[in-house]
Amino acid sequence: MPENPQQYDACHVMDEGEILNPQLTEVPLHEAVLYGDRVLTAKFSKRLSCAIKHLPIRLRFRYNHSTEEAIERGIAKDPTLVLDGEIFLEGLVPAEEITRAFEAYLEK
Repeated sequence: MPENPQQYDACHVMDEGEILNPQLTEVPLHEAVLYGDRVLTAKFSKRLSCAIKHLPIRLRFRYNHSTEEAIERGIAKDPTLVLDGEIFLEGLVPAEEITRAFEAYLEK
């Protein structure tokens, strides 16, 4: 892991506990959990880092690979992104869709 998170390329598989856009201390910190298998969640996290790096949002990022916990939360698709405790995106969606969803979220 780089000493400075800004040393990351915009597109990368995010690390457990990593904060995307940590320099944006003036905006709230949101919690993001990606549920699903390791391969699909890694692909999704890379798309996520590319799709929202330019947006005014900070995300603390976690993975959850437990099928049982996903089922308990009502998650039916692999992978699923839960944002601040709510199901936000389901399936391996394109980066453009991720960007649009976060732009709409930020407009609220």
